[in-house]
Amino acid sequence: MKLAIIGAGKWGQALYHAYSQTNEVVITSRTPKAIENFVTMEEALSYEYLVVTIPAQSVRGWLEQYFVDKGQKILVAAKGIETMTGAFLNEVYGAFISTDRLAFISGPSFATEVQQSLPTALKISSTNLSLAHCYAEALPDFIKGYVSDDVVGAEVAGAYKNVIAIAGGVCDGLGLGNNARAALISRGLVEMTRFGEAFGAKGETFLSLGGAGDLFLTASSTLSRNYRVGLGLARGESMAEILTELGEVAEGVPTAKALHTIAQEQGIYLPIAHEVYAMIEEGKDPLESVKDLLH
Repeated sequence: MKLAIIGAGKWGQALYHAYSQTNEVVITSRTPKAIENFVTMEEALSYEYLVVTIPAQSVRGWLEQYFVDKGQKILVAAKGIETMTGAFLNEVYGAFISTDRLAFISGPSFATEVQQSLPTALKISSTNLSLAHCYAEALPDFIKGYVSDDVVGAEVAGAYKNVIAIAGGVCDGLGLGNNARAALISRGLVEMTRFGEAFGAKGETFLSLGGAGDLFLTASSTLSRNYRVGLGLARGESMAEILTELGEVAEGVPTAKALHTIAQEQGIYLPIAHEVYAMIEEGKDPLESVKDLLH
């Protein structure tokens, strides 16, 4: 395949490394970078197959400013819910490109380990299964690719696990122990499944790589940006301090806001997401959030 990676952050460069093992791949971003096979945005958009790693909150702006529909197929490699509108990414992209040309990548996959060619398993979801297979089969030998037609489930799981990961970081930062973390993650899985099913997702999706697999990984490791946000909250740091120290996008922060808004509008019970929102937006003491979750 001939592929263009849009977005040259850590995840974009990791996917460039992966796909370039057996394909002809270029990479671009909105700001030039001195990396191999870097091309202009215009040249990248001339490719038929794209992999877009632009963060969820920046996608609409990128589509409006740069994207010209030439019949490209897009593999969406970001996770999150648009805070401004509450839209899932398939809805944001769907306003610019037909859904049969969209696929979504999910699963437990730290960029650092993909860059090191360590064994990984990922899921490609699309309403067009032939497109999902196309992107999955182009993955290198060290990545096992699975396919699914449950786009909403993949999207919800990929976005929601970042919010639970913040709670996981808080849990460990407060030294609450292994029992507490296991309870948090398992109840988080139930919560994200409840939310997904409310929007038509399949329950089994949340027990798969993109659900439980990604959740277990992200909610328990310092390689996770969102988990590190939780550690900062447990230390009593402000969100401004945490995000400055992080120096990267932590999608769980805006996603927590989006979930809070949607839960209020739809009447969906999301206790963990509610407490994460309260800590982020209202400065609630993490220990108070723990007490409220236990009652």
